[in-house]
Amino acid sequence: MSFTQIARNCGRLAAALGTKRMASSAVVQSQAARMMHRIAVPAVANQVSQKFALRSYSAKRTIEDIKFRVLKVVSAYDKVTADKEMVSSRCRWQTQSVRRYSAKPPLSLKLIDERVLLVLKLYDKIDSSKLNVDSHFINDLGLDSLDHVEVIMAMEDEFGFEIPDSDAEKLLKPADIIQYVADKEDVYE
Repeated sequence: MSFTQIARNCGRLAAALGTKRMASSAVVQSQAARMMHRIAVPAVANQVSQKFALRSYSAKRTIEDIKFRVLKVVSAYDKVTADKEMVSSRCRWQTQSVRRYSAKPPLSLKLIDERVLLVLKLYDKIDSSKLNVDSHFINDLGLDSLDHVEVIMAMEDEFGFEIPDSDAEKLLKPADIIQYVADKEDVYE
């Protein structure tokens, strides 16, 4: 039954009921009209819901209805995933996603040493020819206290943790920084 047919049936039903208007413009229906409304509206609504799969969300669902809906969703999901697997099996060499759950790569003393020296070599105020693991930032490399703070900040960015000011004052050589990072990251070799 189409919407047009339902609308025509509702119009015919309204004409047959013969509502009466009073002087106060209120619509008064007879007892028979109210009973017809109680019978006709659910019947029309039932036809609409069967035709267009409309559901009343206020009605309590039965177990069979829930099972049917779950099975319908699961079968649709299985079809979609089967299609994806078929497509991915044809192009498996093109896209293969790998998940890695590690927070950061494992560190060694050698890797920490290389990273500290690289950061210091990239700092423009340090002469890379004078730089070694045991060179003093202020005495050997000619840095002032502000440059020392910038070096410590660069190390914080490189290794991803904050170095407190009380500890930063003691880090005056690259070897001190290497040892501090190794202690902080629990690297012992």
